Amino acid sequence: MRSPRLSRVGLLVNPTAGKGRAAAIGARTHTALVASGHDVRDLSGSTAAVAHGRAAIAIASGDLDVLVVVGGDGMVHLGANLCAETDVALAVVAAGTGNDNARELGLPVLVPETAAALVTVGQTRTVDLGRCLVGGRTRWWMGVLGGGFDSVVNERAARMTWPQGAMRYNLAVLRELPTFRPIPYAITVDDQRIETEAMLVAVANGPAFGGGMRIAPDAAYDDGLLDVAIVHRISTLEFLRVFPKVFAGTHVSHPRVQMLRGRRVRLEADGIITQADGERFEPLPLDLEVVPGALRVVT
Repeated sequence: MRSPRLSRVGLLVNPTAGKGRAAAIGARTHTALVASGHDVRDLSGSTAAVAHGRAAIAIASGDLDVLVVVGGDGMVHLGANLCAETDVALAVVAAGTGNDNARELGLPVLVPETAAALVTVGQTRTVDLGRCLVGGRTRWWMGVLGGGFDSVVNERAARMTWPQGAMRYNLAVLRELPTFRPIPYAITVDDQRIETEAMLVAVANGPAFGGGMRIAPDAAYDDGLLDVAIVHRISTLEFLRVFPKVFAGTHVSHPRVQMLRGRRVRLEADGIITQADGERFEPLPLDLEVVPGALRVVT
């Protein structure tokens, strides 16, 4: 069903996404939206917290029909947390480095005019979100929540000041790999509990993270389930052999990779801070669940 013309549009731009190219893409998006006749409010701020606050006020006051985010998966993450369980649809102008959620949803990447045009002529698709309650707060994620080697590398990269962009993450991988040791986990998926040592555990609402790594290739945004990928303890050499296969999703055939599926997941480990949609998330343990139809996305 074709969406109505959405005239009240909030715009959030992360100017640093995509090695700085998102600032120019954001300007092109603004121009395209105005040219289409929309009433556009630029809600971007000097920090993510400022932008979040402005958008939250606009959404709560009923002033928006659609929120347009310009950037990478981090901006999609921000937008999902703002629009979850509201009447405001989320539109994504993919301008980041990985753009995993945009690609998996079949959205245009690095083509702002085409992406912006969907606000006028596109459709809205209802998708699930992952959710956890932490300290009285509700936090959501759209794609993949990781708690293992990926999140340890994320933490190391966050402490580094050089280099910038994807190279910093790659360097963090090289520095972390020689000293990384399998992590003791307790994983409960619905009523099934597993205690194991693993290299990585990912809880996936969507298939991919990390710029094309299809960690849960059968995960779907609208099936009402979370896919749990467990890479059990293997040697560093074997981990290096398996790792490239994740880009095609063929790692799932490895005997030390286990895939589970359920509506609720409890993930327990000591000293691990998770990442979700590539953003620093929450420390373990966490109780996670899928919320069917929690978000409307312009497609």
